[in-house]
Amino acid sequence: MAPGQQVKPLRVGIVDSGLDLALLPAVMAGRAFRITGAGPGAVTAAEPHVDRLGHGSAVAGVLLQQVPDMALLNAQVFDDRLTCSSRQVVAALDWLMAEDVRLVNLSFGLLRDCPELAGACARALAQGIVLVAASPARGAPVFPASYPGVIRATGDARCGPGELSHLGSSQADFGACVRAAGSGLAGASIGCAHVTVAVAQYLLEEPDASLQEIHGQLAASARFHGPEHRQH
Repeated sequence: MAPGQQVKPLRVGIVDSGLDLALLPAVMAGRAFRITGAGPGAVTAAEPHVDRLGHGSAVAGVLLQQVPDMALLNAQVFDDRLTCSSRQVVAALDWLMAEDVRLVNLSFGLLRDCPELAGACARALAQGIVLVAASPARGAPVFPASYPGVIRATGDARCGPGELSHLGSSQADFGACVRAAGSGLAGASIGCAHVTVAVAQYLLEEPDASLQEIHGQLAASARFHGPEHRQH
C-alpha cells in the first residue's frame, strides 16, 4: 500500500433481525425487507426498526467486539419472529450487492431449497462477496449454507473466543465459539458470527484474497480438526 493511501473500511452485511440502538453508530446503511403480498417480487424495502429479538444484535456484537473498525450494513429480514421467506433474503442480498459489501453474515438456515435464493448467492459470489451462513451440527441441510461456495459455519463447544475448528464434514466447513459475550444466545448462529470474524480479520490483512485462499487460511489457523465428538 502506498504511503498516505486511505484504507477503505471492510463493508460487512448482516442479514438478521436488525440492531439495537447501542450498535447503530457502527451502521453505514440499513434496510428492512418485508413481505407485502403473495405475488412474485412482493417484498418492499423500508427503514429498519430497532431489533425486537436480540438475535441480530448478538451477532453484530460478536463482530464488533473483535473487528471494531468494520462498516456494518444492516439488512433486516426478521421482525417479531425468527422466520422469514427466501424472497426477503434474496432482496437483502441484492441490496447488499448494490452496496458493494465484501462479506455477508447469514446466521440462520432456511429448510427449503429455493432457486431464486441459489441464484442470488451465485451472483454475490461472482461479485467477489464472501458468504458465511449457519448450518446445524446435525440434521437436514439448510439454506443458504448448502449452496456451492457458501462457507458453512456452526458452533463447536471445543472452541473458545478466537478459536476455530476445521470440520470438513457433511454438515459444516468450520466451527467456532458457541457463545456471545453479554448475550444469552448460543449455538450455530453465534458460531457462524465467530467464523465471520475470522474471515473479516483475514480480509483486513489480505483484501483481495480469493475464496480458496480464505478456506486455506481458516483451515491453517484452526485449533481443532475433524468433527466434535459428543457423548450421548
